[in-house]
Amino acid sequence: MKLARPRKVYGSTFWGSIVIQKRVISALLLREVITRYGRHNLGFLWLFIEPMMFTTGVTALWTLSKVSHGSSLPISAFALTGYSSVLLWRNMPSRLGGAVEANFTLMYHRQVKIIDVYLSRVALEFMGASASFIVLAVLYTAFGWMSLPVDILKVVEGWFMLTWFGAALAILIGALGERSEVVEKLWHPASYLLFPLSGAGFMVDWLPTAAQHFVLYLPMVHGVELLRDGWFGNAVKTHYDIKYMATVCLCMTALGLVQLRIVSREVKPA
Repeated sequence: MKLARPRKVYGSTFWGSIVIQKRVISALLLREVITRYGRHNLGFLWLFIEPMMFTTGVTALWTLSKVSHGSSLPISAFALTGYSSVLLWRNMPSRLGGAVEANFTLMYHRQVKIIDVYLSRVALEFMGASASFIVLAVLYTAFGWMSLPVDILKVVEGWFMLTWFGAALAILIGALGERSEVVEKLWHPASYLLFPLSGAGFMVDWLPTAAQHFVLYLPMVHGVELLRDGWFGNAVKTHYDIKYMATVCLCMTALGLVQLRIVSREVKPA
C-alpha cells in the first residue's frame, strides 16, 4: 500500500512566503498586461512601443529643429539617455494611483496584498522602459546615429538607481494617495514641474554654479548624470553623488513601506 506524498505547504517559512509572493506578483503582472493592453492587435508589445514612441518623437523633434544642446554630443544619444530615464521615475507613481481600487476584489484572496499590486505595476513599468531603452539603443547604434556606451556597468548602475528612485517614489505617493486624494492631485502638476529640472534636457555642468547646487538636491539628476557618464565617458564632465541618491531612495523606501503598512490595515475587503 502506497502512502500519499505530503503536499508542499508554502508560507510556513520565509522562503515559502517568498515563493507565494513571487507567484502572486507574476499572476498580477500578467493580469495587468491583459487588462491594460488586451489580447488583440499588438497586445503586450505596446508595453515598450509606447515609451519608444515618446523617446523617438523627442529625438526627431530635436534633430529636425536642429536644437543645440551646448556641446558636440550626438542628439540621439543625449535624448535617449535623458528622456528614457524620465519614463522610469515619472510613470511609476502615476500608474500606482488608484491601483488598490482597481484590484480591490482581489484582496479577498488572503495571499494578495497591496504591496503585491504595487510591485507588479512597478515591475511592468520597469520592463517597458528598459525594453524601450535597449531596443532604441541598438537601433540608433545600427543606424550610425550614436556610439555604444563607454562604460556599460555605469550605465546599468545609473539605470537601476533611477529605477529604485522611481519605485520608492511610486510606493510612497501611491500609499499616501490611498489616504488622501489631494496627494494624487498634487503629484500630476509636480511631475510636470520636475520634468525640466530632472536633467533630461541638460547637463549639470552647463548650468551656473548656483543652479548646479539647486538641481543636485533632486535625486534623479544624479542618476541621469551617472548614466551619461557611463555612456559618454570623458566627453562630458558630470556631477553626481550616488551615496546621496541612495540615502534619499532608502529614506523614501522606508517611509513608503511604513505608509503602505498603515494603508494595508485600513483597506480590508468586507
